[in-house]
Amino acid sequence: MKLALVLPGGVDRSGEFRVIPTFLALIERLARRHEVHVFVLHQEARAGRWELASAHIHNIGEGCTRLRAIAAIRAEHQRAPFDLVQAMFSGSCSLIAVAAAKLLRLPSVVHIAGGELVALHDIGYGGRRKWKGRVREALVLRCADAISAASMPIIDSLRALGLDAVRVLLGVDLAKWPALAPRRRKSACARLIHVASINRVKDQATLLRALSLLAQEGVDFTLDLVGVDTLQGELKVLARTLGLQQHVRFLGFKTQRELRPLMQAADLLVMSSRHEAGPLVLLEAAVVGVPTVGTAVGHIAEWSPSAALAVPVGDAEELAEAIRRVLDDEPLRLHLAAQAQRRALLEDADCTARMFECLYRQLCRDAIAAMHS
Repeated sequence: MKLALVLPGGVDRSGEFRVIPTFLALIERLARRHEVHVFVLHQEARAGRWELASAHIHNIGEGCTRLRAIAAIRAEHQRAPFDLVQAMFSGSCSLIAVAAAKLLRLPSVVHIAGGELVALHDIGYGGRRKWKGRVREALVLRCADAISAASMPIIDSLRALGLDAVRVLLGVDLAKWPALAPRRRKSACARLIHVASINRVKDQATLLRALSLLAQEGVDFTLDLVGVDTLQGELKVLARTLGLQQHVRFLGFKTQRELRPLMQAADLLVMSSRHEAGPLVLLEAAVVGVPTVGTAVGHIAEWSPSAALAVPVGDAEELAEAIRRVLDDEPLRLHLAAQAQRRALLEDADCTARMFECLYRQLCRDAIAAMHS
């Protein structure tokens, strides 16, 4: 098959910086058996082309991006026809993918990978905050031939809108994240890790308040906080205000190679997001034998209580209590780690590619049958 994938970003020339690892893993696997063209909207400001993960990357760049992206897909289709168009993320990506597919009479798939279905007005986040976004999503998603999402909470959100979807978890590349068996803690000082860009959606302020409660109760811990700071140091100020300077290390962005040893050394991944379609980091932690405590979003909600512990969004006290519970109960921590690893290994990056390929083949068969009916 010849496939067109539409992405907002995540496919930098370097393959290490400004990338979305799970997308690279999927692209690499699809490119082993198919001709893959990735149309990326804003990877670089200027239009350009390069090769990455054995796929052809078409960077659209700034200025009339949607129209030029559709034109680029059409031009490549005229060189040699595509079989299918897929959007990773809805919003502009899905609008481009579905419009191009309709224009070229091809099947289309939209994968919900972010906040397309939510409206968090207080922090200005989500695709459903404004009526134009709600109307656009309703039209585009109903015009797509198939919709997929990584976790059941997102599937449930789609069902609430009257839309059927296929669950396709975006799994971990085990070649780059080899599995490690869950391990007993080596120190009385618990090593916690949090991996996410510092922003309002990830709500690290709630995490720090939870950790402050633990510190006040004499719990011995350190936290490695990994991620780009988009709040201009606001979280560091909060950490100082809460007296957490000796507990929290702000490590900034880390490549996958730099992140892996930090994750392997951790006892517990802690997340505080207000919304997640995944997150991938939970799966990476699970693969290397590290369990997760976090807010009830995405996979954390999906896996709780057997393979993770979930607490209400924004509740620092409940988050502190769940972290304390796991740190005080080593058999529980190891049980959560083992169950999480079992799930993550069953649905790795190879499984993701196979599931998408099955979906593609079915849609292509349906399209051929419709042409001859």
